[in-house]
Amino acid sequence: MSFFRALSRSIQLVGYFVRYGTELLVTQPSTREARADWLHRFCAAALKGLQIELDVMGEFPKRGAVISNHLSYVDIVVFAAVHPCVFVSKAEIASVPVLGWMTTMSGTVYVARGHGGSAMRARKGMQAALDAGLPVVFFPEGTTSNGSGLLKFHSGLLAQVMDSGAPITAARIQYSLTKENGPDVRVANDVCWWGDAKMLPHIFKLLGLRGLRAELRFAEQPIAFSESVTHRKHAAIEARAAVASLGGVLERDALTA
Repeated sequence: MSFFRALSRSIQLVGYFVRYGTELLVTQPSTREARADWLHRFCAAALKGLQIELDVMGEFPKRGAVISNHLSYVDIVVFAAVHPCVFVSKAEIASVPVLGWMTTMSGTVYVARGHGGSAMRARKGMQAALDAGLPVVFFPEGTTSNGSGLLKFHSGLLAQVMDSGAPITAARIQYSLTKENGPDVRVANDVCWWGDAKMLPHIFKLLGLRGLRAELRFAEQPIAFSESVTHRKHAAIEARAAVASLGGVLERDALTA
């Protein structure tokens, strides 16, 4: 990892925040479509400018929900760079200075995990996005991991989308380094952000990496839940298996709750 490369890209990243943050402040987009388009342009420009290679397999669904494994804060940039969409995120993000304002203005739906009925309260925002023709992206694991396997899928948000009748498409994201960055650099720790790793030092180190590549794969069809699924916990297991079947995660974990 190059300190000077990380410093240069950090300055560049701040520039993107200033440019697109100013645009957001001036234009104050009022529709969900306009907000999602702003986030799409912001993330696409940042991804290209920071030289993060992106390989997309399959098509981003034009409607319904998209569920995926969750490895890093970079996941959101990758998904938004591919197609305008609305994210469901932890409510804590809303209180982060600058970032919280930008995520709120981009139309993010917040959910207070661990609070009873939070998924049901988030349904209104998700339904509004779906009605506007925007795909809704969320991560049923509820937190990030190092990519060695899938965590248990939480069923709350999944149940709300299923009740709405919207299709749910599985996706999988993974990262690789195509260039040498030193013997101690690992995707699991230096690209994936998980555990008690501090965000700002992690971002700085990530920006210094060479050859960072993101691979995003979408299932060909929405998940066909079995007719016997009458309980949301069972649906979560089937959804988890659908994401695992796309590869890049331990297949043997797919049905372990």
